Amino acid sequence: MAVKSRKARQRRHRRIRMKISGTPDVPRLNVFRSLDHIYVQVIDDVNGRTLVSASTLDKKLQSELEGKHKAEQSVIVGKTLAERAVAAGIKRVVFDRGGYLYHGRVKALAEGAREGGLEF
Repeated sequence: MAVKSRKARQRRHRRIRMKISGTPDVPRLNVFRSLDHIYVQVIDDVNGRTLVSASTLDKKLQSELEGKHKAEQSVIVGKTLAERAVAAGIKRVVFDRGGYLYHGRVKALAEGAREGGLEF
């Protein structure tokens, strides 16, 4: 990613973060996307703790992700995160797209999380 576009994404992310924050009742679902992988966390910003996380690097997901396109992998990661969050007692979250546009892998991850049972 070029330095200019990375800085622009970071600016957008800071602007978004001024408006949204995760609480113990409604934590923040944060997305980070690299060229090869996607990482997602459910964060309680009040206590500064990550409650649940998932990524394409999870050992438990490797066999399921193998041979799939990045958008398909994102749906699987979203569903996995939702299952883990529901198991931890989290039903509602605030979606933080991390400054990325809401399309492609980010949108696929969000749809997978909704299919898995999260509300946002």
